[in-house]
Amino acid sequence: MDGRGETNGPKDAPAIEANDAVDQRLGETVRLLRQRAGLSIQDVATKTGLSNGMISQLERARAMPSIRTLRLLSIALDVPISYFFETSDPADVQRYIVRKNSRRLLRLTASGVVKEALTPADKGQLELYELTLNPGASSGTDFLQHTGEKAGYILSGSLRLWLDNQAHLLEAGDSFRFPSIVPHMFDNPTQQAARVIWVTTLRQTDSPAG
Repeated sequence: MDGRGETNGPKDAPAIEANDAVDQRLGETVRLLRQRAGLSIQDVATKTGLSNGMISQLERARAMPSIRTLRLLSIALDVPISYFFETSDPADVQRYIVRKNSRRLLRLTASGVVKEALTPADKGQLELYELTLNPGASSGTDFLQHTGEKAGYILSGSLRLWLDNQAHLLEAGDSFRFPSIVPHMFDNPTQQAARVIWVTTLRQTDSPAG
């Protein structure tokens, strides 16, 4: 399933074409990173716990990944999750600074999440994002675990953060930090969009749990 559903008429064509372009770019990125690492689809499946079919569908733009899936792929392919983002204009790229109008974006249409990278593209130990979660948006249907830490601050709206099967509803002004080895996922159970500053630390030796 690609999560896009049926169209209602010609007025939806531009949005559908944009979603198709996002899926195609993500699929090509996953395939190129896998090939660069010298890994087969089976190798990536083993490292991530995802099925061969899922990885093949992602590479062929037949499926739209969740945040959890992209995190597993980033760990398996040893790249920051921001490698999957839309690239910025090279003229606007700086080594240490990210201007507001030069943020790299990741639109996960099926999950209802938009991630904006607030850190430069170079690989580092810290990743900083601004997340926009549409009503009903989520990180995926399964919990994720890896080494490192995560932290965040709710700018507006509400975020339901699941930590080890316990739900915490966070409102604007609330913040959090937890070891990433704790099983976690999140969603927006409200009818209002939420905006969250999200911080992740990830060591190079990380590997998916299980």
